[in-house]
This record gives sequence, structure tokens and C-alpha cells, in this order.
Amino acid sequence: MTRVALIAHDEKKPDIIDLAQEYEAVLSTFDLVGTGTTGKRITEETDLHVNRKKSGPIGGDTQIGAEVADDAIDAIVFLRDPLTAQPHEPDISALLRICDVHDVPLATTRTAAEYVLEGLARDTGNADLL
Repeated sequence: MTRVALIAHDEKKPDIIDLAQEYEAVLSTFDLVGTGTTGKRITEETDLHVNRKKSGPIGGDTQIGAEVADDAIDAIVFLRDPLTAQPHEPDISALLRICDVHDVPLATTRTAAEYVLEGLARDTGNADLL
């Protein structure tokens, strides 16, 4: 089953919830993983199940990066806040780098996330759910 990670900085949490609601039918066909608070919020606001890792600042980004390194993640939607410094920036940079190393699609904007999710839907035969 296709495994997708969902991550969002605090200022982008409303955006990822909106995305999850809009693409809920497609996302429901994937095995979802997310950082702690993002996963919790998506679960509360949708009928989706998200396997929650730790919160990003306390290791969640690193946990997801480890899954990328183990070829256990097929794509990541990480809605980042480019205008706010993050205390765990080294973890974020490591996640971005490991996605590049393992050629895992990583969407950091809403538009890119839509392209990734629509591409995954087509690849998995679920384009009719868009």
C-alpha cells in the first residue's frame, strides 16, 4: 500500500487540514503517517487514520526520515512555514536531504502537494476519487 507522510508547521496546520479534507477520498486509500500534532489535527478534522510519530521538534521529522531511508515512505507532504525560524531546522534539513537521496517526492507547498497526491492517485488507479 502507498505510504504518505503528512507534516505541517504550526502556521500551515490549517492548510494541511484543508488539503486533507479536500483530498480525503484519495488519502483514505493510502497508509498515512504524520508528525504528532499534525496527525492528531487531521484525525480530529477528518475520518482519516494517521499513524502518529512524535511532534516534529522532538524527533518526528527524524522518525519519518528514518522511514524514508528504509524505503517505507512513498511521498511526503510537508507544508513548511518559510517565514518563521524553526528550532529543529537541522532535522528538517536532514529530512529534505534524505528525500533527495532516496528520490522520494516531497511537496512543501499546497500546489506541489496537489500534484503529488493527484499523481499518486493516478499511479494507484484511484484517479476517479479526485
